[in-house]
Order: sequence, then C-alpha cells, then structure tokens
Amino acid sequence: MPVGSHQTLKVYDVLGNEVATLVNEEKPAGAYEITFDANNLSSGIYFYRLQAGNFVETKKMILLK
Repeated sequence: MPVGSHQTLKVYDVLGNEVATLVNEEKPAGAYEITFDANNLSSGIYFYRLQAGNFVETKKMILLK
C-alpha cells in the first residue's frame, strides 16, 4: 500500500457468506504478505476483498485440494 490506512482483507464463498477475515487493522505504508489457512474450506470458487482507505478491490480465486 502506498499510504498507511485501516485495511481489511476478507474471503467470501460464492453465496456471499464471509468465510475468513485475514486482516482487519491499521497498517503503515508498505508491502505485505498474508498466509491463508484454508484447511476448513472445501474446494471451489471464493472471492477475496481488499479494502484500504478509499481503495476497494474484489478478486476471484479457485481453491483446489
């Protein structure tokens, strides 16, 4: 992130149910890496949503086990 802000990173299933919150805190500017433990989820399509300040991005991911 180019500037510090409150950041959230959440994972949702295809029905829109939140299945995980990976980040929900104030972070300074910088690059970050998060480990996502999906042992309790089944294979399928999920969406992750990153919110940082006014920036919001949602992307699709495929989980294969």
